[in-house]
Amino acid sequence: MNTVNRQILLNSRPVGEPVADNFRMHQGEIPSPKQGEMLLRTVYLSLDPYMRGRMSDAESYADPVALGEVMIGGTVAQVVESNLDGYAAGDWVLSINGWQDYAISTGEMAINLGKSPAQPSWALGALGMPGFTAYMGLLDIGQPQAGETVVVAAASGAVGANVGQIAKIKGAKVVGIAGGEEKCRYVVEELGFDACIDHKADDFAEQLAAACDKGIDVYFENVGGKVFDAVLPLLNTKARIPLCGLIAHYNDTELPAGPDRMPLLMGKVLAKRMTMKGFIIYDDYGHRYEEFATDMHQWVSEGKIKYKEHLLQGLENAPAGLNDVLNGRNFGKMVVKVNEPL
Repeated sequence: MNTVNRQILLNSRPVGEPVADNFRMHQGEIPSPKQGEMLLRTVYLSLDPYMRGRMSDAESYADPVALGEVMIGGTVAQVVESNLDGYAAGDWVLSINGWQDYAISTGEMAINLGKSPAQPSWALGALGMPGFTAYMGLLDIGQPQAGETVVVAAASGAVGANVGQIAKIKGAKVVGIAGGEEKCRYVVEELGFDACIDHKADDFAEQLAAACDKGIDVYFENVGGKVFDAVLPLLNTKARIPLCGLIAHYNDTELPAGPDRMPLLMGKVLAKRMTMKGFIIYDDYGHRYEEFATDMHQWVSEGKIKYKEHLLQGLENAPAGLNDVLNGRNFGKMVVKVNEPL
């Protein structure tokens, strides 16, 4: 075990894409739990697109990470020492330790995964926040019906891969959008999508239109940019658009150049009576977690949901890993292995 607590702190706020100087490695003492607390040792750290927004001090749905504070992040950890009922040394815990080796927890926003979960890190992916996001965004907002066409942006990613597989379970035709032939091949051959279009292709918009010959009934938005430009003309009357993310714009420092497309978008929404709804998963759907967990565990156990991780080794590689996520260089759910299990 470590003798110090390594922490990656937010050193400065990025302008555009984060750089190394925006982060700072700090080494301090390992904290001791008081009564009603437990000491957690991080084994796996999740890297997710929302973290870029939390590095900014712009107004958003959540407070930014303060300068000099530990970067936020979901974790799967193990209990080192517990003075908290319901948790014992060795238990695996889904928590929000952030980018550090050790953290004190009162049990708030923590879930005990038991002594020997089969795939502990999966609690950060298909069985955790990304899977929950896919499940509620698709089923509550998208409401796909059998035979409808569902299009999923970032289809090989942590959220998109689950969206498409759930849509197939519900009987929809599913078209994914991903970056590169390898990812597109994986989405079709491994995840079972009906088609996947490479957004890097010169004729991307034409390929998407051909794959969606009956239009698009549900579009799960993770990207924005040119991907949404290609989707917009294909949306059917009463289409539903769960708005999960806009990763193409997270590093923007100003509005994109070009004509004002807002009248086009609003005109389409009006004329086709479409629904576009943003959501924040735990704020809006935290009370329905058990519903998700029941269904997703069953689907995973039955082999109906497949899952891919992109595993990085070492806490020090988290900053570079986050940039990989923001630029689409990851293949699967990005997870950092911070420490070996106890």
